[in-house]
Amino acid sequence: MSIDIVTFGCRLNIAESEVIKRAAAHIDNAVVFNTCAVTSEAVRQARQNIRRIKREKPDARIIVTGCAAQAEPGMFAAMPEVDRVLGNEEKLDARAWAATERVAVGDIMAAKSLTAHAVDHIDGHTRAFVQVQNGCDHRCTFCIIPFGRGNSRSLPVDDVVAQARRLTGNGYREIVLTGVDITSYGADLNGAPRLGTLVKWLLRDVPEIARLRLSSIDSVEADDDLLDALANEPRLMPHLHLSLQAGDDMILKRMKRRHSRGDAIAFCNDVRRLRPDVVFGADIIAGFPTETEDMFRRSLDLVDECGLTQLHVFPFSPRPGTPAARMPQLDRAIIKERAQRLREKGEASLLAFLDAQIGAQRQVLTERGGIGRTEQFTAVRLASPLSPGMIVDLTVTGHDGRQLLAA
Repeated sequence: MSIDIVTFGCRLNIAESEVIKRAAAHIDNAVVFNTCAVTSEAVRQARQNIRRIKREKPDARIIVTGCAAQAEPGMFAAMPEVDRVLGNEEKLDARAWAATERVAVGDIMAAKSLTAHAVDHIDGHTRAFVQVQNGCDHRCTFCIIPFGRGNSRSLPVDDVVAQARRLTGNGYREIVLTGVDITSYGADLNGAPRLGTLVKWLLRDVPEIARLRLSSIDSVEADDDLLDALANEPRLMPHLHLSLQAGDDMILKRMKRRHSRGDAIAFCNDVRRLRPDVVFGADIIAGFPTETEDMFRRSLDLVDECGLTQLHVFPFSPRPGTPAARMPQLDRAIIKERAQRLREKGEASLLAFLDAQIGAQRQVLTERGGIGRTEQFTAVRLASPLSPGMIVDLTVTGHDGRQLLAA
């Protein structure tokens, strides 16, 4: 068997690439591109890499799947380098990999449930990603992901527990719950369990989980059990990455977000009272259509008002077929300049946080390459390499502006 998988984008894609390895195990001399569609740049990078790999491996079969393939199958099918295009549901189905049609992309909106797939390890990662949810029922005006992932559907609690047991049994100390909109977890299941319920059951039923971490969440959907777990479950890590997107109420409305600026600030303050050692990261879009300088400054100010230390900055990228693509666009130079200012603000906030960590004792999960991660997901450069997958107590001795240094 000779199949390589090139994975773009989110942790969910990383988890699904492990399923693809098993489903496509019989295929020889192929390269699979598991694509991302969150920005036009992500699509451009996928196309660029497809062309590069075909030049380097002219005899290899090129198979394209993932969100970009689901949303724009015709574009990839038209590339002379591409042999097959598979949709997001098809990529997880061994029967689709055994079939021969060149384009197999079904109606993702017809997907009504989530199937459990046994995953024994996550190649190249010290933390294990467990998919608990897929799809999204919301329709933010900038986002194409629902058209690549479909509507929200959840994995039953028992299946999540079984997957976590399998991975911890294979030596993983940290489990990361992942999906497209994990705070919508459970609405489609019997009894409608919430994400907080799932977290509590996992920590109760899988004592082998040393650290449980959440991927990106939508703060407006956070339930009481989740907040209670953050306050009282030390194995639930004090790090939340928030889907905030903007700091101005009018822009949030035009994005069709469901929270206000005040909601975001109140949530961060409430969680910090419950868990004083928590840190927050966030996604913020720079240069959304109609954004004025004053509106943008409210996003800059939100970094301080929410105490954000890890920013994912996205220069606005119009995605064909979304309402935001039809709104009055800003000049690309303005978008680029605002994104740079946001990044600089994020770097300054991170620097202040790193300064405050010097002298602290931290539990660090060791990774490959002589680095590790604290409970707050801060990168740590180790004084000497340790085997990956260990949790060790270390003292922070300094930092290099981007990561901590530890003895």
